[in-house]
Amino acid sequence: MATKRELQAIAREYGCASLLGVDTNSKTVKGQKRQYLTGILYMMPDDKLCPMASKAGCREACLVSAGRGVMSNVQKARKGRVDFFRDNREAFMMLLIKEIEGLKRKAQRKGMRVAVRLNGTSDINWSTITYQGKSVFEHFRDVQFYDYTKSPSILRAAAGEPNWSVVGSYSETSWQYSMLIKAAADKYGANLAVVFRDRDSIPATFLGRPVVDGDADDLRFLDPKGSIVALVAKGDAKQDTTGFVVDNEPRVIAAA
Repeated sequence: MATKRELQAIAREYGCASLLGVDTNSKTVKGQKRQYLTGILYMMPDDKLCPMASKAGCREACLVSAGRGVMSNVQKARKGRVDFFRDNREAFMMLLIKEIEGLKRKAQRKGMRVAVRLNGTSDINWSTITYQGKSVFEHFRDVQFYDYTKSPSILRAAAGEPNWSVVGSYSETSWQYSMLIKAAADKYGANLAVVFRDRDSIPATFLGRPVVDGDADDLRFLDPKGSIVALVAKGDAKQDTTGFVVDNEPRVIAAA
């Protein structure tokens, strides 16, 4: 088996020095107050890595335009991880596993727990990606994985993984999509994330569910079941008019 240093050398050939960013944004740093050390895998999304983006209307408002995502070196690294993932899957998975192992050791030294989000800016069904015959969730049953998704099939897959908590990404871009993701969330017991225009437009309840603050931290697996996770529009999403960003009342649902 290749060493971590050898695998990192391969990663650098693709333009990325590592796979997981550890507490590299303000929301995951906030999670340290709740004793979680968080690693997130950021990639550059496209039609294959994020196949429901057009239906959900979030392509233009994607988080790749928020925060550090606008920096050219960050975009280069995210594109490099995509190429690494596609061209050398075995080495990619080996490095991912070694980085999670390293994150576990770091958390243990700090007396903290580990959370990992594999779809920081992608929407991959990681239950179908295996290394040595097992998914990453099976390799690390003692690690809490979590994600957001626009895919009902990922909500279904996550329902069968005890350590993968997934929140459905709600959108009113189309009536069909809003009904589809809401039905899947109801069926598989998942929460729904809603991006609101600004903090003043966040209601106490939405779609008959209580609303929790999704910007307080990134630890979505700790939210009460049956919740709406309220997020405030960031980056290009602030100018979104497709219906992905909600101003308050669910217009598509009401008109159905």
